[in-house]
Amino acid sequence: MSSDRRLTAQGVERKQQLLDSAATLFAERGFADTRVIDIVAAAGVAKGLFYWYFENKDAVFAELVTSTRQSHRLAQRDAIDPAADPLTQLRQGCEASVRFMADHAHLYALLQAEGPDQRVSELLREGTQVHATDTAALLERGIAEGLVRDEDPMLLAYGVLGSVTWFCHFHRTGRITQSAEELATFVGRYVVRSVAAEGVDESLLVGTAA
Repeated sequence: MSSDRRLTAQGVERKQQLLDSAATLFAERGFADTRVIDIVAAAGVAKGLFYWYFENKDAVFAELVTSTRQSHRLAQRDAIDPAADPLTQLRQGCEASVRFMADHAHLYALLQAEGPDQRVSELLREGTQVHATDTAALLERGIAEGLVRDEDPMLLAYGVLGSVTWFCHFHRTGRITQSAEELATFVGRYVVRSVAAEGVDESLLVGTAA
């Protein structure tokens, strides 16, 4: 049993090596110009091992998109106080997104570069819709509590996602020079102020609520 666990752990490690190597090469060369043989060489594993985990190069890319999305959601979950009000949770989630996207800038640059591809676009659209739906549910709760403007929560959610995405894009491409932490604080406050109902306590807007 312990041997099985060690093999499973080793398998997870080998698969992650392949994913990490593929992500680096895709970002440097683009998807089309990266070959399976390049990925296994960078990972330092045999070619046959690649096909043990992945059917082809497309499967690697799809898993990169999926795993990045899952890691992003985990980062948000860890940053959000489940007992906080909806505006505070929204701010915390936006701040976590900015930090995560800055820490994984090469992956987001890759997704942006490959985005026009129909296969990639479908994967990204699916992830965006899940995120938007979750954000809309949070905003709907905020509306019910009188903290968020009484507008279509899905439209507000798209605005939130668009703001975070574009601020991170400008940061990644050097047009925003503040640190990731400074940008996270700014974006969190910017988003909360953009959706907050009139008369909301200032402490909720700037993140100083007890």
